[in-house]
Amino acid sequence: MEAVLAQSTGFFRERPAAAGLASAFSAVWVHRMAEQDVPPIVITPDATIDLQWIDGRFRIAGPDKEPQIERPPAGSVIVGFRFRPGAAAGWLGVPASEIVGGRLDLGELWGTRARELSDRIKAAPDVAGIVRQLEEAIGMRTEGREALDPLMGRAFDVIDEGLPPKTPLLPFLQRQLHLSERTLRRRFEDAFGYGPKTLDRILRFHRFRRLREKAGEASTALLAIEAGYADQAHLIRESRRLTGVTPSALA
Repeated sequence: MEAVLAQSTGFFRERPAAAGLASAFSAVWVHRMAEQDVPPIVITPDATIDLQWIDGRFRIAGPDKEPQIERPPAGSVIVGFRFRPGAAAGWLGVPASEIVGGRLDLGELWGTRARELSDRIKAAPDVAGIVRQLEEAIGMRTEGREALDPLMGRAFDVIDEGLPPKTPLLPFLQRQLHLSERTLRRRFEDAFGYGPKTLDRILRFHRFRRLREKAGEASTALLAIEAGYADQAHLIRESRRLTGVTPSALA
């Protein structure tokens, strides 16, 4: 069966995280699968880590370095809480490098504390009721805790914005963040699960996708250059590596 991109099947909605969660989370989303058979879905790397509620339990998804295939049951509902860049490690209490590419039950990381968090969530007549309970439970765990690594949040923003043309990545980050190369790599792996070059590759591809959404029918070759690729062939190679398909197929 052919796989489809995650957000192209079923119902997907996303909104900013409420005030009580905003210190650690950037967004809350709901993905309801169609009632008929759901084809395998492709999760593409996006440099994020999510806390998800699915099948009555919490799990941690990501960070991913390559496409992931999932097969959710028909009619299932996933509620996700997206961590702010650099916040997941502090909130979870483990380096992001230990959960790269994983889909881990929170109990594997927290033991009985995960069950105590899950026990707060009771049956509700609708998804909105479940989301409210989840926000309250996660908010109690979040409020007053310093989960975010501000320096790594800044590093994420610098890379996401894009470096000046022909600027070597590591020396640029070392100057911006005042860190040695060794410390820089360690901090990145703790915060994001991988090093600066991998984060740069993933964010550059998403920068291209944002540009294409705004530009409509603009030349792919020109958008590739604007996003920071050497040329269109470079973009196509990276698209296949990160999503399994070409940019035109992704569209």
